[in-house]
Amino acid sequence: MLMQAHAPYAAQPGRSRGRRIHEPSAPTRSEFQRDRDRIIHSTAFRRLVYKTQVFLNHEGDLFRTRLTHSIEVAQLGRSIARSLALDEDLVEAVALAHDLGHTPFGHAGQDVLDECMKPFGGFEHNLQSLRVIDHLEQRYPAFDGLNLCFETREGVLKHCSRRNAELIDAQEPGGIASRFLRGGQPSLEAQLCNLADEVAYNAHDVDDGVRSGLIGLEQLLAVDLVREHCDDARREHPQLTGKRLLFETIRRMLSAQVYDVIDASRAALVEVAPADVDAVRAHSHPLIRFSADMRARSTALKRFLFANLYRHPQVQQTRARAETVLRDLFSIYQSDPTQLPPDFAQRPDLPRACADYIAGMTDRFAIREHQRLTGQQLF
Repeated sequence: MLMQAHAPYAAQPGRSRGRRIHEPSAPTRSEFQRDRDRIIHSTAFRRLVYKTQVFLNHEGDLFRTRLTHSIEVAQLGRSIARSLALDEDLVEAVALAHDLGHTPFGHAGQDVLDECMKPFGGFEHNLQSLRVIDHLEQRYPAFDGLNLCFETREGVLKHCSRRNAELIDAQEPGGIASRFLRGGQPSLEAQLCNLADEVAYNAHDVDDGVRSGLIGLEQLLAVDLVREHCDDARREHPQLTGKRLLFETIRRMLSAQVYDVIDASRAALVEVAPADVDAVRAHSHPLIRFSADMRARSTALKRFLFANLYRHPQVQQTRARAETVLRDLFSIYQSDPTQLPPDFAQRPDLPRACADYIAGMTDRFAIREHQRLTGQQLF
């Protein structure tokens, strides 16, 4: 098997901290390659094609879904990982798994389920992604979940409240949640996926926002990061207008952010000089980072999108209907568990079973299920 050359501070597949249930190594794939393959073949991964970002599935065929977003994160992550001599397969595995726990209807679904689950421990999509890969997938005869490596699971658990970290650490002492209790960082590959997620999110929301007609390119020129690259594109290609100008602007924005991450991260790694991945984990701050200037520019773009796209009246109107769908479904399943599939209805923790079932739905299945149970057609 041809092995990728890694920097000493990269995660090393041959020295993984292992799986929760031991399995023999594969003859032709590294441990992280196996993880990536298990994620791609999972049911939860296939569902991402009908789970949306900002715009719901019925609003257009070309808007991003959780699946296309995850692929874009993986592509950006692998490009940067190769330049930094990190493990590309681990980056890809984490990128493809990071949204497996996302609800239907994007963040509206997350907020509603958290509200419904407040008396029962709450709901957080990032923790749900871990729950999917550790418990909810049922593909193997010897265990629940996908039995992924420590390093992949560590990367999937991007955020965690202290309360949840304590619960996880009680079951897995010194494991993937310990950094949230004791300070420290995940692997560089996990840090990279977190940043690639942000870069991809901003870029494709610019694209989808303009495509939807809710924001315009001229309006976006108020943001330094967009204006700089749009002006450069116009200078170099004066004939560019419309979609080609938008795409060229986004392409240049992405390239600038990728090169900035590579340069800033290289400088941080030279300064800190971590001897291995454990030295990376012991560091107090992420070593995969933007420069201070690019961080400020990225934050400004994020604020613009929040104010002008995510809070646009049309998006908010759709969000309100989505919230009604999920709130009604949770209430119905709670009061009448026979409406759940038997393997969910028979679980001892009914509220969590309801949340697991709803979180696994695609947008269109949730809409159909709501119409079946209530007779209402909200979309």
